Amino acid sequence: MKWGVAGIILAVLLAGCTDEAQEVAETRVPQNINIVSIGDSLTEGVGDSTNSGGYVPYLEEQLESLDEVKNASFVNYGKRGNRTDQLIKRLSTKEIEADIEKADIVMVTIGGNDVVKVVKENWSDLTVDTFEREEDGYADRIQTVLKEIRSINEEAGIVLIGIYNPFGRVFVDTEDDEAIVQAWNDRAEEVASSFERTVFVNVETIFGEGSDGLFFEDQFHPNDIGYEQMAGRIFNTINGKTLEELTSQKIVMPNEGSN
Repeated sequence: MKWGVAGIILAVLLAGCTDEAQEVAETRVPQNINIVSIGDSLTEGVGDSTNSGGYVPYLEEQLESLDEVKNASFVNYGKRGNRTDQLIKRLSTKEIEADIEKADIVMVTIGGNDVVKVVKENWSDLTVDTFEREEDGYADRIQTVLKEIRSINEEAGIVLIGIYNPFGRVFVDTEDDEAIVQAWNDRAEEVASSFERTVFVNVETIFGEGSDGLFFEDQFHPNDIGYEQMAGRIFNTINGKTLEELTSQKIVMPNEGSN
């Protein structure tokens, strides 16, 4: 068989395309991802009727629905009542360190109990200024949490989940309570944005006005529906190219418009 110049060029191009397609196919083989969930009662799953970890089982199911994810394995270190200062101390325990070292993603819920602490300590004279004075310390502690996680595992993605406002139901009866929670979330998001492979997830709007059906009987923690919606918000925030970045390209998502 005789090959002309054009035929040779075509053959080379086809071979290159085939190799590239094979390379993409290989990198998109479904991968196992290890996730450590750590933080307060929202990670423990207080209010979850199944006692299976709040948002975790819903998020696990959503992640495993992706063709790119074979198995999403969660280790849950949620502890009811945890504040940022207490979480910082827990991050130095050997068991937690060992699991974070192996993690592809670390998910954190923290901060709600920091707000509760401010309320309890200033009950007789609670003002917006009181919360504003505590903001800087809160932001510093969030930064320490993220630094500690990053020092344990340089490659893991970090997902910081914001706080929401059930406080008007239990502690605070003021028009300013939502503004207070929003301000604290803004500070946490600002801190998160200064770290690579770190994403902030805002769940504040899920549990806002008209969300009565999303709370457990204590009117503080989510119920099953609330946790499911929380998981959906996390999934929608990290799905796609963000998931690639969080997993340092271990998970490779399809390009937009491709099958």
